[in-house]
Amino acid sequence: MEMVIGLAFPGKLKDESVICYLCKNYDIDLNMIEASFSMSSGWAILEIEGEEEEIERAFDYLIAKNIKIQKIEKNSGNDRDETQ
Repeated sequence: MEMVIGLAFPGKLKDESVICYLCKNYDIDLNMIEASFSMSSGWAILEIEGEEEEIERAFDYLIAKNIKIQKIEKNSGNDRDETQ
């Protein structure tokens, strides 16, 4: 299973390695597409790949940390502007 997700991090997690924890403790592959973090909050757009059960386990961890998860529609690449 492969999907793109958006994560919103509360500021209290600024000193935790949440994304590293996901890679080390769950059998998933992550690709960080874009991210921004400050002392008060943060967000990241990630491409995640793995077995559905393992992704759900990772989501349970994120939810327990009060990280908001949003599934993002993956761009198929077929919506190029064809106008000239």
